[in-house]
Amino acid sequence: MKGAPVRRLLHLLMVPLAAVALAALAVLSVGAPSAHAATDLSTVAEALRESPVYVDPAASAQLSSADAEALADKIEDADEPVFVAVLPAGYPTENLFQNLRTETGVTGLYAIRLGDRFDARADSGVLSEQAVANLVTAVQGAGDTKAQLNDFVDDALRGDLGGTAPSSWSDGGGDAGVDAGTLAATGAVLAAGGVGAYALIRRNRHRKEEERRAALAKLAVVVDEDITAFGEELERLDFHPAEAGADDAMRADYERALDAYEEAKSLMAAATRPEEVRAVTRALEDGRFSLSQLAARREGRPLPERRAPCFFDPRHGPSVADVLWTPPMGGAEREVPVCAADQTRLADGQEPMIREVETATGSRRPYWDAGPAYGPWAGGYFGGGLLPGLLVGTMLGSMMATPSYAAVYGAGYGDFGAAAGYEGGDVSGADFDSDDFSGGFGGGDFGGGGDFGGGGDFSGGF
Repeated sequence: MKGAPVRRLLHLLMVPLAAVALAALAVLSVGAPSAHAATDLSTVAEALRESPVYVDPAASAQLSSADAEALADKIEDADEPVFVAVLPAGYPTENLFQNLRTETGVTGLYAIRLGDRFDARADSGVLSEQAVANLVTAVQGAGDTKAQLNDFVDDALRGDLGGTAPSSWSDGGGDAGVDAGTLAATGAVLAAGGVGAYALIRRNRHRKEEERRAALAKLAVVVDEDITAFGEELERLDFHPAEAGADDAMRADYERALDAYEEAKSLMAAATRPEEVRAVTRALEDGRFSLSQLAARREGRPLPERRAPCFFDPRHGPSVADVLWTPPMGGAEREVPVCAADQTRLADGQEPMIREVETATGSRRPYWDAGPAYGPWAGGYFGGGLLPGLLVGTMLGSMMATPSYAAVYGAGYGDFGAAAGYEGGDVSGADFDSDDFSGGFGGGDFGGGGDFGGGGDFSGGF
C-alpha cells in the first residue's frame, strides 16, 4: 500500500521523530504551489481510482492534506472499497452519485461531503440501502468535515462490507521516495495517540490476507491437478505438426492448446489472490476446446460448437448437451452441461463421474459442496452468466450469495441475488444498478436533478 514503508519506519521511531518530521515538512511546504485541478467528475473519478479520498481544490479549507492522507490510509489499510469526495458547496448535484459511480467504474461505498451537506450511496452488493442510510444518519451531528468523514468511515469499516479495495490503490508509492503527506498524516496519527485504532485496522486487514492465503493454498492443489491432467492429454495426443495430413488449421489448434497450457502454469505461479485462479481455469478451458477442434479436424468430423465444460468435472472436456439433473442429497433440479460419457451414464440411470475435492475436515466432497474456496475455480470454467444457475441450492452457491464472500474470494461470478457480494472493489465500468445511486434526502434529489438537500439537513431519508 502507498506509504507502507514510511508507516513502518515511524512505528519504530515513535512520536518524537514524528513531531520533528512534521515540523520539517511545515517548513518545506512554505511557498509550495497549490493545485488547480479541474472539478469535473472525470477528474474526481480518476483521483478516486488512485486513492480513496479526493478533496477538490475549491474545498481544501474543509479538509487539510494531512487529514485527507490519514483518512485515505485508514481506508487502504482496511482494504475496503470506500470512496470519499469533498466538493465545494456550489458543485452541480444533478445525478451526482450515479454519474460519479459511472465515471469511476468501480463498485463500492461512495460518500460525498458537499459544502456543509453530506450523503452516501453504495452498490447493493457492497452494502444494503438501509445500512447506508443508517450510516448517514449516525453522522448527521458529527461537526466539521474531518470529524464527520472519520466517523462515517470508522462506522462503515466496522460493518460487513462486501468486496475489497481496488488494486489500483496499491500500484505505486512504495518505492517512489517518502511521500510528505503520508509522513505527516501518519506522524499526526501517532502523535494523537491513534496507534490502537490503527492496529485494529491492520489486524482486520491481516485477517483477510490470511484467509486469502489459505484459500489460495487449497485452490492450488485442485488447479495443479487440472494443469497436470491437461498436460497428460497433450502428451497422449500423438500429434506432430509435420505429420502427413496436418494442415495449418490443425497446427493452429495445437499451438493454441500448447499456449493455453503454458499460460495456465504461468498464471498459477503468479497468483496471489483466490480470484486470480479464474484466469487459470479459463485458460485450461480454452485449451481443451482447441484440442476438441483439433480432434474433429483430424477425424474429418464437423467442428464442435463452443460450449461450457462438463459440469461434473471440467477435466472431461467440453460438454455436448444440457441435461436436467438433481443433486443426490436433495436440491432443486437444474439444467447442466455434460460430456458425452456422463450423458450416457445419466441416461442409463447411473451417477456421473463427479469431481471431488478435499474439504476443511479432510473428507472429499463434490466441489460444489466442499466450501467457499472453489468459487474462483468454477468461475473460470463456467463464467459469470452460467454459474448461478448451476450452483443454485448448493453449499457453494449459498456462500457466494453472501455480502462478505467477495472480500476473500473475489467478485464477478454472476448474479446470485441482490445481496450477492460480487461487486466490492471490482471494476464494472458503467454496468451497475443505477437505482443503488439514485434517490435523495431532506426533500432534495441527489440522483434526479433536484437539490442536494437542504443545508445541514442529514435526515437520511433514502
